[in-house]
Amino acid sequence: MILQVSDINVSFQKTKVLNNVSLAVSKGETVGIIGPNGSGKTTFFNTLSGFVTPSSGAIKLNREDITRATPDYRARLGMGRVFQNFGIFKEMTLLENLLVAFEASEGLLAAILPWGRQARSNRAKALEYLEEIQLASRANVKAGSLSGGQMRLLEIVRVLASGAEVLLLDEPTAGVSPRMKEEVAMFISKVQALGKTVLVIEHDITFIQKFCKRIVVLESGAVVLDDTPDRVCADERLQEVYFGGSRGV
Repeated sequence: MILQVSDINVSFQKTKVLNNVSLAVSKGETVGIIGPNGSGKTTFFNTLSGFVTPSSGAIKLNREDITRATPDYRARLGMGRVFQNFGIFKEMTLLENLLVAFEASEGLLAAILPWGRQARSNRAKALEYLEEIQLASRANVKAGSLSGGQMRLLEIVRVLASGAEVLLLDEPTAGVSPRMKEEVAMFISKVQALGKTVLVIEHDITFIQKFCKRIVVLESGAVVLDDTPDRVCADERLQEVYFGGSRGV
C-alpha cells in the first residue's frame, strides 16, 4: 500500500469532524471521495497533506509514518495537492509555473545556473508537460489568462512536475466548463497511465466514474461506503447520505 490511513480522528473545539477514518490505497489506484457538503472531505485532505493534525490514528506514506509530518516534508516524500481554489501563480507564465515546481523539488541549482544542463532539461520537460495539456503554444503567456479548465490542467501538471507520486485533487472540476471537464477527465486518465496514485474529491459522481474504479463515501466524518462505482451507486445508503442530511464539517 502506498497510502495507509488508520483510524484517524479530528475534532475542532468539541465538534468531531473525522471519526475513525481508515483507508488503504494501492500504488497506481485512483479513488473518488464523495459526500454531501459538511461530510469531512476537505478536512480529510487537509489531514492527509499535513495542514491538520489528527488527535489519534496514523497516516503512512510508502510505509513511513507521516502523521505529524509537515506539509513540505510530505511533498518531498511525493505527496502533491491541487486545491479547490486556484493555486497557480497567475502573474507568472505557464512555463515559469512549471519551472518553479522543478526547482522546488530539486533545490535552487537550476535557478542559480539558468544556462546549465539541469535548467535546459527542466525547460524541455516543462514544454513536454504543456504539450500534454495542449498549452505549449501559450508557454510564455501569463497563467492568469487561462480559462478555469486550463488552470486546472496547469495545476495538475505542476504537481506532477514537483515529483508527486500521490496526487490529492480537491474538486478539479469546480469552475470548469462542461467541455473542459472532459479534458480534465482525459488528463487524469493519462496520469493514471503514468502509474501515479490519485485521490479525487468530487460532487459529480458521473465525472469520477470516467476514471475511478473505487469510490469512498463520507458522511458526518465517517466512511459509510467503499466499493466500486456501480455498487456504490446501487446502494440505498448513498441516497440516505445525500437526502438524509449531514452535520459534519
